[in-house]
Amino acid sequence: MRLFQWVGAALIGIMLVFSCSSGESNKGDELFDKGAYEEAIKAYDNFLASKPKNVKALYNRGRSYEELGQFDQAERDFLAALEQDKKNFQVLLGLANLYQKQKKHNNALLYADYAVEIPGAPAMAYFMKGRALHQIGNTNEAYKDYSTAIKMDKNFDIAYYYRGMLKIATDRKKSGCEDLRAAVRLNFTDAQEALDKYCK
Repeated sequence: MRLFQWVGAALIGIMLVFSCSSGESNKGDELFDKGAYEEAIKAYDNFLASKPKNVKALYNRGRSYEELGQFDQAERDFLAALEQDKKNFQVLLGLANLYQKQKKHNNALLYADYAVEIPGAPAMAYFMKGRALHQIGNTNEAYKDYSTAIKMDKNFDIAYYYRGMLKIATDRKKSGCEDLRAAVRLNFTDAQEALDKYCK
């Protein structure tokens, strides 16, 4: 689904900021960028053999496992990273996204909620919280979090899209269509199909 591709791309961006600074770990980052996830995991394994508590390497190896669909191993690495740094919003968002992929929406909500409580949390944290709330049917709170994400980032295309879809589903069609138009203007491709379907 496009949501996971979009969030995955955003998490890759976070991963680049979060890149490690030593040989094998840098090699892992380069391999990840090339889509060579199994080789990246081996490079992170080598790095973590001498630095088993390195948050960045644990997170990045977890992302590699996630890309391979090995969610149990990804969860293990993310939780190990979180054990070392409980206020690391990148790791919290990694967990929220991982659980969202597995339709474990209450778990996704838990970690997204932890992320928004951290000072300086990005708009993505509010979006992820909104998505989890949306999935469990708490549309009022989901709307608030989507709106917060948009307030923080006026170009947050996917947040406009999901807020628009939520509004349409809750009988606020006119306003929902405005959000979909905003998502189209920001080049979120799924928005045009929704606009054509719901807003003619």
